[in-house]
Amino acid sequence: MGREFELKYRATLHQQQAIRAAFDGPWKEISMATAYYDTPTGELSRRKWTLRRRLEGTRSVCTLKTPDAGFGRREFEVECGDIHRAIDELCKLEGSYLLKQVCAEGLTEVCSARFTRQVLALTEQDLTVELSLDRGVLQGGGRELPLGEAEVELKEGSEEAVLAFGQAPQTRFGLEPEAKGKFRRASELAQGEGRCW
Repeated sequence: MGREFELKYRATLHQQQAIRAAFDGPWKEISMATAYYDTPTGELSRRKWTLRRRLEGTRSVCTLKTPDAGFGRREFEVECGDIHRAIDELCKLEGSYLLKQVCAEGLTEVCSARFTRQVLALTEQDLTVELSLDRGVLQGGGRELPLGEAEVELKEGSEEAVLAFGQAPQTRFGLEPEAKGKFRRASELAQGEGRCW
């Protein structure tokens, strides 16, 4: 089990280019294709759980995210090509079979995302973060929404340190914080609530 703690910002193409120019590489580029799932009655969303299968290049990863204290989330992931087959392994990592019970009514793909991620690992003193630049589209309900983000994800160190670190690119590049994750924005599209092209 891991604890995910990240800062998200809206980032235009120009802002992303400026960030790339400001931080020396090596940057790595990965194609991402994500499918998000819920039960037919929306039980996962009611519990604020996120269940997804993501192709990261040629690697297929199934992930469960659940709420945690503060701004963080608990994150469990397994390499698997099928979300249904991944459920048992995710249950073992999470430490209960509640996910399997909740998903017994079935799963359906509710929304998705396709994007290219440019990623760079950065270390400063006692802090290691992963800086990601995502560009692509969110998809839901037959509609699309442009995706342009910058993320700072904590890998090693304190949450206080990453919050302080995140202030620098926010101020330097004029980034606006993004309060909603990809799943929430894509699911709002699927429900006809989000803005679209």
